[in-house]
Amino acid sequence: MGEFADSMSVIERGVEEILTDESLQKKLEENRPLRIKAGFDPTAPDLHLGHTVLINKLRQFQELGHEVQFLIGDFTAMIGDPTGKSVTRPPLTRDDVLENAKTYEHQVFKILLPEKTTVLFNSSWMGAMSAADMVQLAAKHTVARMLERDDFSKRYRNGLSISIHEFLYPLVQGYDSVAMKSDIEIGGTDQKFNLLVGRQLQENYGQTPQVAITMPILEGLDGVQKMSKSLNNYIGITDAPDDMFGKLMSISDDLMWRYFELLSLRPMAEIEAFREQARAGENPRDIKFLLGEELVGRFHGEEEGQKVRKRFIQRFQKGSLPDDMPEKTVQIPAQGIAIGHLLKELGMVSGTSEAFRLIKQSAVRINSERISDRALVINAPAELVVQVGKRKFVRANLVL
Repeated sequence: MGEFADSMSVIERGVEEILTDESLQKKLEENRPLRIKAGFDPTAPDLHLGHTVLINKLRQFQELGHEVQFLIGDFTAMIGDPTGKSVTRPPLTRDDVLENAKTYEHQVFKILLPEKTTVLFNSSWMGAMSAADMVQLAAKHTVARMLERDDFSKRYRNGLSISIHEFLYPLVQGYDSVAMKSDIEIGGTDQKFNLLVGRQLQENYGQTPQVAITMPILEGLDGVQKMSKSLNNYIGITDAPDDMFGKLMSISDDLMWRYFELLSLRPMAEIEAFREQARAGENPRDIKFLLGEELVGRFHGEEEGQKVRKRFIQRFQKGSLPDDMPEKTVQIPAQGIAIGHLLKELGMVSGTSEAFRLIKQSAVRINSERISDRALVINAPAELVVQVGKRKFVRANLVL
């Protein structure tokens, strides 16, 4: 499994917190394959790159010789994770959960090594629990401890409802660690409370508490909010190769380094060498190409990763426009239309605030000319090719 220092350099890559370092060292010194747990509730049919931050860490543990327990929370998904929620989230049906779970099983093996992965469903043990068993489990935690959770405490202070079943979620997630006898559990920073409940319950059941490792939440394409389908700032691992590559090329140069650290499987030494090349004057775009090739290659095959770069260069860098560019006619007032409102009318932004942000980022072009004036007014009649970012094009026909 390699020397301890080498193992720690891999394990600590991109990690937010390890609880605790001493416990981790003791487990690694046992010189045996550790059981590494990560749970995913199948609340949506597809995974995005934000999910793969955890899955990449699991892969790194596998390469160090450890065993991954990939837990599909088909039972917890029907409760609904209250983490970060200001209201009770609607529960999913059993059919919804099972349908989503099928895709998770298929998608994770684009990263994980099948021979070192055990896929588990927490309904296997939770479904067998009697009402009396659940009462006994609930007796191992207190309401006061539950209200230490930031989201619960805020809702309680603000007089917002907290359903009793939401208190069960951390308990069930924690009991999963007992049932799986996990040595290490990995989760996002927003899961810290739930991971610590797992440590406590393992101790209550006479087990050695697991090590809790938290990973940062990956920002989406906007570089601000977490990657989320609901915010439409995500890259799905089932996205078409050209869409995935184009989205990756649209991220900022600063965000690129965070994506390299959390999503790439390249050694950190190689990534640091890329940083040095950028500092020495190499175009960050060319380095971003490597990230795009790697991630498209991982999910669509290495050959496709190489082809997609060539298609991107031909389509965008050589000035060619997409053949399938949509055309829209917009009727505007006699005094013209402001650029922010035009982008919104064309469906290229959700609102004028997003339009202004994109203009500030030099991401808006009209007839290939970059727009920098957010107060720009455009008059009719006019035929324009409007571009937002690297991928959005609309042929706009402005009429009075």
